[in-house]
Amino acid sequence: MKPESMDAVFSALSHQARRRMLDLIRDMPGCSVADVSKYFDFSRIAVMKHLNVLYEAQLVISRRAGRKRELFFNPVPIQMIHDRWVSEYSQFWASRALDMKYLLESESESESGSEGLAGHPQDPESSTEKEKP
Repeated sequence: MKPESMDAVFSALSHQARRRMLDLIRDMPGCSVADVSKYFDFSRIAVMKHLNVLYEAQLVISRRAGRKRELFFNPVPIQMIHDRWVSEYSQFWASRALDMKYLLESESESESGSEGLAGHPQDPESSTEKEKP
């Protein structure tokens, strides 16, 4: 995915109304602009402008069905961003977590080697009770 394409997706998702439009279109595949407009207090022209931003980011696909334009959600750009950013960084952090696990296990094993049978450190003073004054 080109950086310009990612910028367009992030920009499109930055506005609350456009995120809500995407949710509506995802939940009502094939809905019209009029269907989406019902859920907003602003004009149909404003809805069309927001939808145009979503089209440019390729998050919405439209299809003509007679006089009606049907809208569909396209998850591919979001998945591509996920694959680029989340997957790459999760691999980095997963390997770091695994390194930490091995380090903690080795430290735990080395500390358990100096413990007695009961699992307490072998300390001559701790095994004998001190007299109370």
